[in-house]
Amino acid sequence: MRILIAAAGSRGDVAPYTGLGAALCEAGYDVALAATDAFAPLVRAAGLEFRSLPGDTRARGDVTDRRELMRTAAGFITELGQGFADAVDGSTDLLLLSTTTAPLGWHLTEATGIPSLGVYLQPTAPTGDFPPVVTSSRSLGRLANRAIGRFALHMADRVFERAVTDLRHRLQLPPLSPSAMRRRQEQENWPVLHGFSTALVPRPSDWRSGLEVVGTWWPHHDAAHQLPTELEDFLHAGPRPVLIGFGSMAGGDGERLSEIAVRALRRAGLRGILQGGSAGLAADGDDVLTIGDVPHALLFPRLAAVVHHAGAGTSAAALRAGVPAVTVPVTADQPFWAGRLAALGAATDPIPFRSLTAERLADSLTLAVKQQTYARAAAKAAQHMATEDGAGQTLKAIQRLTNSHGTAFQV
Repeated sequence: MRILIAAAGSRGDVAPYTGLGAALCEAGYDVALAATDAFAPLVRAAGLEFRSLPGDTRARGDVTDRRELMRTAAGFITELGQGFADAVDGSTDLLLLSTTTAPLGWHLTEATGIPSLGVYLQPTAPTGDFPPVVTSSRSLGRLANRAIGRFALHMADRVFERAVTDLRHRLQLPPLSPSAMRRRQEQENWPVLHGFSTALVPRPSDWRSGLEVVGTWWPHHDAAHQLPTELEDFLHAGPRPVLIGFGSMAGGDGERLSEIAVRALRRAGLRGILQGGSAGLAADGDDVLTIGDVPHALLFPRLAAVVHHAGAGTSAAALRAGVPAVTVPVTADQPFWAGRLAALGAATDPIPFRSLTAERLADSLTLAVKQQTYARAAAKAAQHMATEDGAGQTLKAIQRLTNSHGTAFQV
């Protein structure tokens, strides 16, 4: 059976599917992952077939204004939609669709008859439990939360409008708005698996059937991979350091952020590791080391704390390692995850990116490292996460879905 996973966005929107895809390969499936070209090496390193999707998201880390983010996203989605159908060939038996690609993939399912399954990294369905992840707002009560959730979906549908119109025309399908297709999927209880931990977001009781939280999908990394010698030497040279990194966020802001990071570390009396990322963080000194990309699973358990932008993947990785966090959310769903970590007691109160100063960062680092309540809360959540098997639960769901479509889809 041939499975195509379609994902689009920043590295954090794609990397989790490399681990999921590798697990499905081990179970005997033939798996391809469609993403933009920047992630071809990431996909192939996991042993998966790479299929190209158009578009470039590397510049989006600079965008913090919500309206500008919507315009940028609409442009990217339109470009993505123009080539999305090319990634799906006649040999595909099942589509696994991310939050970003589902509103396009639904139309391919209609045109081809290929069954599909949602594999989301964020909770997008309206619920009374919390406001939508993209609003950065506090809970306004159950009724208001659901109303805002429906409005957020409506705004997301607007982003896809042009891309959907063009795609349906290409597929020779009659016109249908993104909102109408979404309602159709909801009425049919289209299944969506959510790849995050119930330690962070328990499944809302008011969700419709077909929406499940299965546990985190962890990015693939080679079991033989080791940390660079220079990093190992630094870890052994003194007390546990703090990692500071912003992933694919804050492009071009590296000089200012590096200065803030170093001043905060020295003010708090801590050793630090700066992860370059899109921001280009860098600093020299006996108490500070600059690194590139390394697997979170290898490094995070050896740290005193992690300062990060609160992307879904980094938030989960810090929690899995039982390490307290200081979050500096920049945009999109990051304030949501930062708030969930703080509510768990595993992170200090978020510092909004635009409010970041060396003094605020130093104070938060001192709290996170010196007050053991944060480490204890993170360790408790890590124990919970260890009981979850996101890839295994997804495999079971695929087996149920494919069996319901007949023996032709069985491995």
